[in-house]
Amino acid sequence: MPTSSASTTDSTKSSSSSGGVQSLERAFDLLERMADAGGEVGLSELSVSSGLPLPTIHRLMRTLVVCGYVRQQPNRRYALGPRLIRLGESASRLLGTWARPYLARLVEETGETANMALLDGDEIVYVAQVPSKHSMRMFTEVGRRVLPHSTGVGKALLADLPADEVRALLSRTGMPAATDKTITTPDGFLAALAEVRDLGYAVDDNEQEIGVRCLAVSVPDSPTAAAISISGPAGRVTEAATERIVPVLQQVAAELSEALANTGA
Repeated sequence: MPTSSASTTDSTKSSSSSGGVQSLERAFDLLERMADAGGEVGLSELSVSSGLPLPTIHRLMRTLVVCGYVRQQPNRRYALGPRLIRLGESASRLLGTWARPYLARLVEETGETANMALLDGDEIVYVAQVPSKHSMRMFTEVGRRVLPHSTGVGKALLADLPADEVRALLSRTGMPAATDKTITTPDGFLAALAEVRDLGYAVDDNEQEIGVRCLAVSVPDSPTAAAISISGPAGRVTEAATERIVPVLQQVAAELSEALANTGA
């Protein structure tokens, strides 16, 4: 049977610049745009943001719906689908696995428990931990979810977001006090984020748990918003210790960022 080159669809065209399949590149781009928009969008919004014509977007979205990665709402808008949850959970575990050697280095060089956390929606989720060798040490269960406003990793992850986005997040989560040191007002939290930007690191000073101090930095250019931290008794994680620990945290974060970039190459 004769074939016509004019009938070739996006699914068989290759991207001339990268050698990839153009329809795949476009589909992943649309998923990321949906995530950036809060998880639910209309076709016209996607067309404006992506520059793709509506028929192309409709065809790609229809395929994603069939595969379960997108679902169509009763209002005809499109939302991220449930099959992405399994992929996200697996990717988070893998990211934690990649991070463990770097966290182990943090423990060796600082003596304190090291953690890695991600921003997942409006919450912080811990994806990896290497415990301190001290008999008195901090422990956070991998998979634990906490609100950002009372944690060092939360501050590190939110520090570079626009103030209106931070306020919107805080209005959704509320700002319950974990201790009497927890910041419980949006203005107070925004002031703390400004300090994070000035210092280059975040501090949880007895805000999540009395007697515990945490130092955290974001992982630059991470494929998903990520931060690493050390936590320990306030009697060990002193101001003097902070001066010694922060450069180590920043160096390890930079090396982890480079490793993640190379992994994705």
